[in-house]
Amino acid sequence: MDRLIWTAVSGMSASMAQQRMTANNMANAQTIGFRAEIMQFTPVTVKGSQVETRTLTEGEVRSARMEAGSLIETGRPLDIALSGEALLGVQAEDGGEAYTRRGDLALLPSGLLVNGEGRPVLGEGGPISVPPGSELSIAPDGAVLVRDAATPDAPLTQLDKLKLASPAGSKIAKGLDGLFKVQGGGVLPTDPEARLTSGSLEQSNVRTSEVLVQMIEAQRLYDMRTKLVATAKEVDEGGTALMRLS
Repeated sequence: MDRLIWTAVSGMSASMAQQRMTANNMANAQTIGFRAEIMQFTPVTVKGSQVETRTLTEGEVRSARMEAGSLIETGRPLDIALSGEALLGVQAEDGGEAYTRRGDLALLPSGLLVNGEGRPVLGEGGPISVPPGSELSIAPDGAVLVRDAATPDAPLTQLDKLKLASPAGSKIAKGLDGLFKVQGGGVLPTDPEARLTSGSLEQSNVRTSEVLVQMIEAQRLYDMRTKLVATAKEVDEGGTALMRLS
């Protein structure tokens, strides 16, 4: 009976985790470059000399759907949309290297280039900083081109190059901050073939209709497991009553 209850309760916990993930996907359906999260469920087996019994289920967000979202034209020169599987290198909160598909870039008053989340964008030599009073544009290969606004007829010069990384062959995981990192530490290699489109943004790849279905399924599963706990209680009480009669 205890195994039945614990199995049901662990399933309820997994359903709650899935609801949180589903709610997060729904909340980010309009977030630039967002990748829909995927929940992975793992059965936990208690091993013994007599019998092996699955008693718990663990649910955890370990990955995300990586297919591209739709593109919209914005006309802003600092908006970029990456093609293929390339990821944009940014600086994480802990100072390490992380990756994202969010390409709504902007310049801070200090000259630091950041994306829409305020993450410093990485170049070949670290975070990219643009000299004050410069005109900035980004080439299809990720080259950061600048020129002095006082001399608009001067040719553009390359200041740096965006870190466009390739996740191929590497295990990456999505963190609670929405950024991708290499599992176990390390950095992704630069993809020399990566290309981007300026003046456009990639939308979230969340499918709202699919998310709504997942939300309903998770709620129904939670209700079923709740009834299972109630049934286990009734069976236990019935067995106790029979023992009293004997």
